[in-house]
Amino acid sequence: MMTEANGRVLDGQVVVVTGASSGLGRATATAMAQAGAQVALLARSEPDLAATLSDVEAAGQQGLALPVDLAREEEIMSAVERTRASFGRIDVLVNVAATDTPGPVAELATGDWDRVLDVNLRAPFLLAKAVFPVMQAAGRGTIINISSVAGKRGWANAAAYCASKFGLTGLTQALAAEGKPHGIRACIVYPGAMATSWGTWTSQDRRNEQHQPPPATQALPPHDVAALLVWIAAAPPDLVLNEAIVSPLQEQGWP
Repeated sequence: MMTEANGRVLDGQVVVVTGASSGLGRATATAMAQAGAQVALLARSEPDLAATLSDVEAAGQQGLALPVDLAREEEIMSAVERTRASFGRIDVLVNVAATDTPGPVAELATGDWDRVLDVNLRAPFLLAKAVFPVMQAAGRGTIINISSVAGKRGWANAAAYCASKFGLTGLTQALAAEGKPHGIRACIVYPGAMATSWGTWTSQDRRNEQHQPPPATQALPPHDVAALLVWIAAAPPDLVLNEAIVSPLQEQGWP
C-alpha cells in the first residue's frame, strides 16, 4: 500500500478530517495517523467518532474527537479553534463529509437543497476560511477537498448533490490561487464508486446496512483512496496536484 511505502511521512503534522466517523473519512483519519500525524476528527456521530479515535490512538497518535454539525457555522469555527488550541498548528485539512437528498428537481424541497449545499459546499468554505490564517502564518498548508464523479457530470435526480460538487471545484481552484503566495496548496479529488455505506446517514443505519463489499475492481476500497490522500498531503511543498479522478477498473458508479 502507498502508506506503507511512505512510512511516517507526516510526523509532527496536524490533520483535520471531516466525515471522520465512517467510510472514506474514517479511513483517511486512520491513514493520516499511520503516517505520523495527529488528527482532529469532525463528524456528527459521537459514538462513531470514538471508534475512529481508537483507530488513531492504535496508530500511536493523538486524536481529538469533535462532534460537529457541519451545517452550523458556530460549531465549525469552535472545532477549528479547539484543534488549534490543542495542537498548536493545522497543516492539512481534508474535507470528506458529504450528504445527499436524491430526487427530481420538481419534487426537491428547498430545505433539502439547502442542507446538501450547506454540508457539501458551505462547510468546506467555512473550514478553509478558518484554517487559512493558521496555514498562512506557518507559510505552508494543504487543503484537500473530496468531490465525486458527480462533480464532473450531472445526472438526473441528483441536482443538489451535483451542484454542490461542481461548486466545490470552483472553491478549490480559488483557494489554490489565493493560497499559492503563502505556500498553501489546494487539491480536489473526484472518486468514482467506493465500497462505503454511502446513503446511510446514521450509525444505526450503517450497522443495519453491513454486507460483503463488492470487488475492488468495481468499488474502490476506502483505504486505497486514503493512501492517495496521504501521498498528496506529504508531497514535496513545491509539488501541487491540482486535481485527481480516481475510479475502480470497472467503474459502475455513473448512471
